[in-house]
Amino acid sequence: MSDKPLAGKTAFVSGSGQNIGRAIAVRLGQMGCNVVVNGSRDSAACEETAARVTATGTEALVAMGDMSRAEDVERIAKAARDRFGGVDILVHNAARRPHKPFLEMTDDDWSGVVDVALTGGFRAARAFLPDMVDRKWGRIINFAGMKAIRGYYEGAPISAAKHGVWGLTKALSTEFAAHGITANVVSPGQIRKETATGDDPKKTATIPAGFMGQPDDIASVVGFLASPEARFVTGQMIAVNGGEET
Repeated sequence: MSDKPLAGKTAFVSGSGQNIGRAIAVRLGQMGCNVVVNGSRDSAACEETAARVTATGTEALVAMGDMSRAEDVERIAKAARDRFGGVDILVHNAARRPHKPFLEMTDDDWSGVVDVALTGGFRAARAFLPDMVDRKWGRIINFAGMKAIRGYYEGAPISAAKHGVWGLTKALSTEFAAHGITANVVSPGQIRKETATGDDPKKTATIPAGFMGQPDDIASVVGFLASPEARFVTGQMIAVNGGEET
C-alpha cells in the first residue's frame, strides 16, 4: 500500500477535538487525506487537531457544529464543499453518553443522545453521500460501542441509538455498494483517554489482552476501512476490544 493511499481525498470526522476523533483525523492526514475537523463546543481543541493534521502535510478545515442540528450539518457540508469540493470519507464519531436510571429519564435526555448519534449520522450521510455517488467512491464509518451493543446500564438511549446506527449502516452498505461506497461500523472496547497516564486496573481485569486500547488502535482500523484495500469490506461491525466479550 502506498504511504499516501488517500492523497486527494477529503474526510469529515465528527467529534474530532480529542481522544479517538483526534487520533482518526491525524491518521487520515498521515494517509494523505484533507480533513474537516468538527466539534460542538471546544474550538481550541479542534484547532489543535487541525494543527496536527496540517503537520502531516495535508490541509485541515475546522467546522464547528452540533451534529444534532440539521442546519449545522448542512452548513458544515457546504463549508467542506466550498473548501475541498466535497467529502469522500465520512467518519461519524460524535456522541453523548449520559447515565441516568431509565425511570428518571426525560424526553430531552433521550433526544439529546439519539439526535447526535443516530439522527446526526443520518443527516451527515444525507449531506455527504451525493458527492460520493458522483465520484463512484466513498467511505462511511460509523461508531457503535461494545457496551452500547450488549446493553448499557442506565444508558438506554445510548444502546438504542447505537443499535440504530448499526441498522442505518447496514442499510447504507446495501443501497450504495454499487456506487463504490462502503459503510461499516467500528465498535471500540475500553479505550484510554489520550491524557491518561496509565490503564485502569478495574477495566483491564475484564480484557483478555490485559491492557486498555489507545485512540491510535481505533484510528488504525478506521484508516484501513477508509483505504482502497478495504473496497470489499462493507456492512460489517469491527470490534476493537482486546478480546473482551461483546
